Amino acid sequence: MSSANNLKKSLLVLALATTLAACSDNDNDPVVEEPVVVEPIVVEPVISEFTITFSNLTAGQPLSPLSVIAFEDEAPWTFGTTASVGLEMLAESGANEEYLSYESALAAVSAEGAIGPGETTTVIITVEEQETLNLSFAAMLGNTNDAFTGLSSLDVSTLEVGSSLSRTTTAYDAGTEANTETAETVPGPAASGEGFNEIRDDTADIITMHPGIVSNQDGLSTSALGVEHKFDNPVSKIVITRTQ
Repeated sequence: MSSANNLKKSLLVLALATTLAACSDNDNDPVVEEPVVVEPIVVEPVISEFTITFSNLTAGQPLSPLSVIAFEDEAPWTFGTTASVGLEMLAESGANEEYLSYESALAAVSAEGAIGPGETTTVIITVEEQETLNLSFAAMLGNTNDAFTGLSSLDVSTLEVGSSLSRTTTAYDAGTEANTETAETVPGPAASGEGFNEIRDDTADIITMHPGIVSNQDGLSTSALGVEHKFDNPVSKIVITRTQ
């Protein structure tokens, strides 16, 4: 019996030793923690919205659909510089697709349809809020060779929601087409002639103040324009209201 008891005690001691060794090994195992998944914080951009009211102040000049471009630094056109192809096309024909594709634009939009004498139109442009935000405007005077009106750059960075800015605009000469006023070169309803022509035959080739119409009654016998197509500055009024 003594021998059997000793055997049982030996087995018990061995079992305890094995258990303690296992416990010791477990204590030394590294603790593996589940990774903490951090959901990214999504910051929604702040959107600025501007409603532009555009009024034609002339008595005999239809204006092409108003083009509006939002940008930070470099304006799509500047007085005294050479007109881009986009502005050339707009000023000679009223077509604004190329002009609105301006590579530095934050946003660009066109009003719908031409604006007749005395008429008013409205267009809305939305853009992500910027520390520096400018708007540029352009529209062709239809019964001319390459006259347009607008604003090169208007800072609206600090315009508060509900507030408005009002500006009048003058007529500019794009400097891309000679002011012959012939029936073949004036695209408006007074002549229904050619619009854009890639040949630049104006000796200036820079944006200047437009000298005005020299009609057939004024002695320019080849002109398709009459005194009813003359205009004085300002030729339009632009009201910009921040609505968001």
